[in-house]
Amino acid sequence: MRLAGKVAIVTGGGSGFGEGIVRKFVEEGARVVLMDRDIAAAERVAGDHKGLAAPISGDVSSMDDFHAARDHAIETFGGLHILVNNAGIGQAPMPMEDMDEALFERLFNVNIRSIYNGARAVLPHFKAQKQGAILNVASTGGVSPRPNLTWYNASKGWGIAATKGMAVELAPFGIRVNAINPVAGETPLLSTFIGGDSDEIRARVVSTIPIGRLSTPADMGNAAAFLCSDEASMITGVDLLVDGGKCI
Repeated sequence: MRLAGKVAIVTGGGSGFGEGIVRKFVEEGARVVLMDRDIAAAERVAGDHKGLAAPISGDVSSMDDFHAARDHAIETFGGLHILVNNAGIGQAPMPMEDMDEALFERLFNVNIRSIYNGARAVLPHFKAQKQGAILNVASTGGVSPRPNLTWYNASKGWGIAATKGMAVELAPFGIRVNAINPVAGETPLLSTFIGGDSDEIRARVVSTIPIGRLSTPADMGNAAAFLCSDEASMITGVDLLVDGGKCI
């Protein structure tokens, strides 16, 4: 129960890593607002945790939607202590000059603007209560970029740099900011990142991970719960590799 008494917002909480984070947070005693564009998915996950998880439809590229999620958390559960910026999108492998402007704008809005929107929405509340934790879900791509994923890698590198800058600026207010860097995982985005999904492609990806498997939503939930808990009260500005040794 390391998150007992805490209230969290998890973006993209209806599937993938976000779902794993929601389930672990509830298991550890938190109450959670799931902000997701796919409200049916958010309702499915929240339905497994009646009274402890509340779904809300929201697009992380919208400041208004973030404000609504913040208000929903405070009105439903009486407070807000944690923001997990998990929602993100990927790209199919391609030469960097082949990405059209529409996809680039989408990458920017979901992977970058969302962190900015989330900060503006929750920081007045966190500063007023002199405590809070923000966790940004970045990627190994922001640390060890792969060819033909340049703009995705860059968006995640931005998230890591933002995490460190936020941590330094917000530490005097009692607010910690960290990131986790997943390796390729068992999520709906997997086939996009690896250019398809087959036993052969998966085997090739797994062969680059020393521990010998893909990451899972449970892996991300475990790391996120620790970094957002009081047990990590001396940890801020970290981008934790949850990658089975890939980036060694």
